[in-house]
Amino acid sequence: MSQLKIRQVKSKIGGTSAQRDSLRSLGLKRIGDHVVKDDRPEVRGMIKAVSHLVTVEEVD
Repeated sequence: MSQLKIRQVKSKIGGTSAQRDSLRSLGLKRIGDHVVKDDRPEVRGMIKAVSHLVTVEEVD
């Protein structure tokens, strides 16, 4: 299964509670944090909610 490397590049300040919850569920706490998650529909949905705050790249 492919994996995604997700990095937070912008602040969650001023975001909606759903956006803050998505970042927290992804495991991102501050700018510069990154996590590696499996490429699943649930993760893709959370990324879509905060796409303006994160960068995503595929990892083999």
